[in-house]
Amino acid sequence: MDWLTQLLQNPFLITSVSSWAIAQVLKVIINAAVHRKMDWSRLFGDGGMPSGHSATVSSLAVFTALACGPGSFQFAVTAILAIIVCHDATGVRQETGKQAVVLNELMKHFEDLFNPETTEKELKELVGHTPLQVAAGVVLGIANAFFMYYVVFS
Repeated sequence: MDWLTQLLQNPFLITSVSSWAIAQVLKVIINAAVHRKMDWSRLFGDGGMPSGHSATVSSLAVFTALACGPGSFQFAVTAILAIIVCHDATGVRQETGKQAVVLNELMKHFEDLFNPETTEKELKELVGHTPLQVAAGVVLGIANAFFMYYVVFS
């Protein structure tokens, strides 16, 4: 059980998970403010403002830089991971969301024309992020990493 204690006390993990949690709660609040209704599915959903993925990996990279130094291999690994995740969120995943919108519209038109009995679910449209959503996630992650390093784990 020593490994479980170590896992639950790991400041790198705690910082990253707390950044994700903060981003997801903010996502629910921002979505409610914009759409004038609470959508609790946004708490665990992809896409939206701010990017939880970007907050998570950027906080891990910054906390690692603070704890291990910017010249460490640990920082190099986490920085590269953060770059890949943030790039993917605005690139491939955002395009996937745009394609899902088009495909869902095509399926609706197909159903209207031919009235087939289909059990197909709609594709998820909120899977990627705009550059602003990713930037907001990165800023959130950086701020939380500094807070956790200098206040919580000091």
